[in-house]
Amino acid sequence: MDMESKYILRKVITDFLCLFVVALPILLFYYYGQPYERGFFCDDESLRHPFKPSTITSGMLYVLGMLLPIISFMITEYIHFRESNGQAAKTFLGRAIHPWVWKCYQIIGVFGFGVACSHLITDIAKYSIGRLRPHFFDVCDPMINCTDPYNRYRYIIDFECRKTHDKHLLKEMRLSFPSGHSSFSAYTMVFLAMYLHARMTWQGSKLLRHFLQYICILMALVTAMSRVSDYKHHWSDVLAGTLQGSVVAILTVLFISDLYSRKHAAIPVPDSEPPTTHSANSGTNRIC
Repeated sequence: MDMESKYILRKVITDFLCLFVVALPILLFYYYGQPYERGFFCDDESLRHPFKPSTITSGMLYVLGMLLPIISFMITEYIHFRESNGQAAKTFLGRAIHPWVWKCYQIIGVFGFGVACSHLITDIAKYSIGRLRPHFFDVCDPMINCTDPYNRYRYIIDFECRKTHDKHLLKEMRLSFPSGHSSFSAYTMVFLAMYLHARMTWQGSKLLRHFLQYICILMALVTAMSRVSDYKHHWSDVLAGTLQGSVVAILTVLFISDLYSRKHAAIPVPDSEPPTTHSANSGTNRIC
């Protein structure tokens, strides 16, 4: 096996091993994790909201949150490959690896690793804190007489739920902080917005790139706000999830990916209008 093949094999194995190490605890949390059993006060009005179905379901969240960035990566990298002067193809076991395929593997791998890291941070916080969701009383209907003056201001820890038919729902009612929908949507859309800033170079429209970035951020915010209006989370859960996902996305782009390194800077595409001497030397940043 030649040196380049050894390098590629070692890199791929290491990448998948790192992803497996981060993803495994997520599966263990989902199937075997038990959240911290936090108590409640009978007069806590923030826990008495009705249970509602999610406006943005988990299926919609994960499909859109994964497919939209990945498709964007593939299209953008293909355009860059077509516009470039030619990139040397890597070879693995005597077979050439298309430069577009290798670049897509790199960016999708970094993106996926960040998704797993953000998800694991969210799960660790959820299971460690065990905050009750706003629909706690509706889902659980605890067997406690809250009209009893003795229970009115008492912090109640030992209780049983009358509604025990859905074990998954009873587990989920303790996983309010932070919001998983908010952290996931923030990570995926902030990552995509930063990717577009680094790699989208078409200048036919001065505002197109920033419009697409705005759409990405808006999608994340709409997802986050829906979790409050659906009574799935408290506003502080959503805020914490959004901040956590955004921070992980920024750190992943800046310190793990090579999107903003000089070697992988975006390849400029000629504008429809040639730059004047004044605009080229004035030092003023262009919009796009």
